[in-house]
Amino acid sequence: MASALLALSTRAAALLKPPQAAALAVRYASKKTGGSSKNLGGKSPGKRFGLRKMEGHYVHAGNILGTQRHFRWHPGAHVGLGKKKYLYALEEGVIRFTKEVYVPHPNNSEAVDLVTRLPKGAVLYKTFVHVVPAKPEGTFKLVAML
Repeated sequence: MASALLALSTRAAALLKPPQAAALAVRYASKKTGGSSKNLGGKSPGKRFGLRKMEGHYVHAGNILGTQRHFRWHPGAHVGLGKKKYLYALEEGVIRFTKEVYVPHPNNSEAVDLVTRLPKGAVLYKTFVHVVPAKPEGTFKLVAML
């Protein structure tokens, strides 16, 4: 009887004590709560494409004439084409812009595809940038010196 009373008192004591931490079931969130979102970014600065020198300006060899993402201006006489499609002067002189008939290279598949879609007899005009070289002064020789 004493053993039954002891077992009953230990059960009662166990019921009155707070539960142990290991015995508690802990539930965590199965999904994250939805937070507010903001449109961050989106206002990036421009890439500064465009002409650096205008028509009639005097340029030195190596001066950058313009930068472009796609071909807006094509290199003409005494004008070179850089890696990122920028145009630069190969000679010292004055800049001139002209509209000329564009004849694409036959190996350029994109340009040939464009030309084949044009109506018969139509031509493409593109803007070309030229540098008209400055006349060198004092480089003449007398006929007698030749």
